[in-house]
Amino acid sequence: MREFLDCAVLSTTCNEDWVDRWLQSHGATRLQLHRLEAADTRNPDSVATLAVASMRLKRFDACLLPVAEHNLAWARTALSAAQGVLQTPVLALVRNLKAAALNDLYALGLSDFIRDPVCPEELRVRIQRMLGNRRYHGGLDMASAALGESVAQYQGQHGSANQDTICATILDRSGIELDAFAAASASRCATSKESFRTAKSKVIERFERAYITAALGRHSGNIAMAARAAQKHRRAFWALMRKHEIDAAPFRCEPAPTHPRDG
Repeated sequence: MREFLDCAVLSTTCNEDWVDRWLQSHGATRLQLHRLEAADTRNPDSVATLAVASMRLKRFDACLLPVAEHNLAWARTALSAAQGVLQTPVLALVRNLKAAALNDLYALGLSDFIRDPVCPEELRVRIQRMLGNRRYHGGLDMASAALGESVAQYQGQHGSANQDTICATILDRSGIELDAFAAASASRCATSKESFRTAKSKVIERFERAYITAALGRHSGNIAMAARAAQKHRRAFWALMRKHEIDAAPFRCEPAPTHPRDG
């Protein structure tokens, strides 16, 4: 059992005063608390804070997220956007939250919660026990790490280029890469003002278009062979082609040029 643990504290601008008072009331303990820059809940893009900070949070044993009624909606969206991306376990320091709200946070990826007021030593014990849970060790942890790195790749500076690349080679991609692509796309959509249905339909349309295009390319524009490989009825495959206005002709091999015989 480790003697010292490092915990990041990610507050929001609407609860900075409460968090500041809590941090100032506790001296140095075996749990080292590291205050991160507060997320501005007035900025719609701030809901991606957890997802964007996933790489930075790797060096901490846990992330403490203070949650009260006034930033509950923000916390829900931030946890949702970080699903499949964040590897560091998140604990909520909660104030005046009901059981239904806590259940929602658990469903969105929260690892544990502790009610305010709480002493850092008790929090350290909770984190220590949580880190001993099999959920954060073994094969699941390795898969999560690979997924997190892939998602970060698709969310990086060259995100759009990476999206075009994976769409062009979607049939050759592994499951972890497709999961990462889906998680990155969902994370971006969650930060927009689009509804769940609208965002989901866009991701599905992009996948369908990429898959049909890649299948036709692999089978040189032969619709019957592409449909058979996709395990779809030819009419259903053709309907998807019409839906996305995809023409098979450009994928067909050009006939070899004929040369006149020497007379």
